Amino acid sequence: MKASTISLLATLIFSAASSANQEIDSFSKAKRLLEKQVYNNHRVTLYCGATFDASKKVTAPEGFSTTKYVKRAKKIEWEHVVPAENFGRTFSEWRDGHKQCVNSVRKSFKGRRCAEKVNTEYRFMQADMFNLYPAIGAVNALRSNHNFTMLPAAQSDFGRCAMKIDDSKAEPPEMARGQIARTYLYMENTYKRYSMSKAQSQLMNAWDKMYPVDAWECTRAEKISKLQKNQNDVVKSRCESRGL
Repeated sequence: MKASTISLLATLIFSAASSANQEIDSFSKAKRLLEKQVYNNHRVTLYCGATFDASKKVTAPEGFSTTKYVKRAKKIEWEHVVPAENFGRTFSEWRDGHKQCVNSVRKSFKGRRCAEKVNTEYRFMQADMFNLYPAIGAVNALRSNHNFTMLPAAQSDFGRCAMKIDDSKAEPPEMARGQIARTYLYMENTYKRYSMSKAQSQLMNAWDKMYPVDAWECTRAEKISKLQKNQNDVVKSRCESRGL
């Protein structure tokens, strides 16, 4: 094989890989960067539009209520919009464990803790800031790893915040659907080991069209791109088409 061909292949491989997060492999670091350099002048949660301060203390919006995880309702947490389990279970360490995943009493473990311990690719996916959003802790807890869908018969679980959770499914408020959709599309386009179901893909493509980007979503993507050193081509293309 000619040297020029080898060089071209290397460039193509690097270009494909560099579209993903290859800068930050620490979930803790990702959260600190989001708090201090991305949301520092836009401290608003994704699902309920609650405000929070530099100490992550939440000021709940009027009419917000919860009967579960009451203590967690007082702080924001960083939510994986595409749940970590959805891509984590594609890693053998998550499913089956690893020889290095043994605790102090020699008991084996698996799942998220094992994947985070031994697999660098998993850590990059887990720490990808494009997939992380501030949420009231109680909302994050109840959403869990439930897939998004439409729940026309369900009532809001949080008073006037229109986040619905029922039968291991979740329906987000309209204000969050566009950002959620473009996050799912970004994760699928960027990480080949993650793919949506047909139904989820149809829903996210519909929400992407129904709920277009706004100025903040574009600003957020620009800030994260500078810190993480990769582009969110989904959001970037939508922002450019709207002149934002």
